[in-house]
Amino acid sequence: MENLIDISNHWDFPSKSQMSFVDLFCGAGGLSKGLELAGLQGVCGLDFFKEAIATYRRNFSHPCVYGDITKQETKKEFYDTVARELDGKELDLVAGGFPCQGFSISGNRIVTDPRNVLYKQLIEIVGTLKPKFIVCENVKGLRSMLGGRVEQKILSDFKSIGYDVSIAVLNAADFEVPQKRERVIFIGNRLGLTNYHPSPILKETEYKTMGEAIADLVSHPVDPAFNHVPNKHPQEMVERMKKLKEWEGLYKTPSGGYREAYVRWAWNEPARTIKENHGGSAIHPKLPRAITAREMARLQSFPDDFIFEGGKSSQLVQIGNAVPPLLGKAVGLAVRATAKEI
Repeated sequence: MENLIDISNHWDFPSKSQMSFVDLFCGAGGLSKGLELAGLQGVCGLDFFKEAIATYRRNFSHPCVYGDITKQETKKEFYDTVARELDGKELDLVAGGFPCQGFSISGNRIVTDPRNVLYKQLIEIVGTLKPKFIVCENVKGLRSMLGGRVEQKILSDFKSIGYDVSIAVLNAADFEVPQKRERVIFIGNRLGLTNYHPSPILKETEYKTMGEAIADLVSHPVDPAFNHVPNKHPQEMVERMKKLKEWEGLYKTPSGGYREAYVRWAWNEPARTIKENHGGSAIHPKLPRAITAREMARLQSFPDDFIFEGGKSSQLVQIGNAVPPLLGKAVGLAVRATAKEI
């Protein structure tokens, strides 16, 4: 059973925390940014996506290790960096998401195949660093994988290394993100404390809309330094886009609906889930073009001073893969509440 806690009194002006965190599979740093917004102190990130690492290093003052987490030399560099940054202090939190498609059944036993080696690395690193708390983020569908047995295996794996873990599905829109994005969040600790998840900041009638998030960018000039570069679509495609109503798309399915790619989203509603598909899912509600990387970043709740490195396609992948920072902020405040720090 999930335990929710009200974080609203700490939302606008969180106090600075002494709690430290590392971010595995950090990508561009959406979760790290959220934890920082909650007042926590970053120690180190780790990922193997080169452009995302460049973004992370640009936007954070703490280090980030670039490399394959399955390689011993990468883990050694990571452990050495963490030890140097902590300088004898205890690590408070290991955070990170992990792919889950590698779980399967052998007889009545849940096994992890080579595709899920990253999950095994997460368990190993937590067991090695022994932080007080863990936070893991994943897709909502993980909860029903193999009839719920994948979720139970994850809980038992963490239990075996000393962590009691609680699970809740959180909607980013509940925390001022202008996007309906549900994710399963694991919060655990090895201190015998009750794990808390954040209760919503907003009611559904108060959700932030796409229009509220990107209205000022309608007339914003093309600006590569701001990650605001519209696609140049063929004229025939532009004309087709102009005729679309909200939630209509350029490509129909055999059943008569619309494929996810190139759908005109709604101005006065939260965005649908931003995905890692090079921006093809969302047509601007007011303009005949796909949304830009900066518009996508706004829908993910990244602040405007968070700049993404790499080419435009890479930027869109980084943003689509990220944890919305404001969702990460809510989780960070809940961890601080679990730690009895707020």
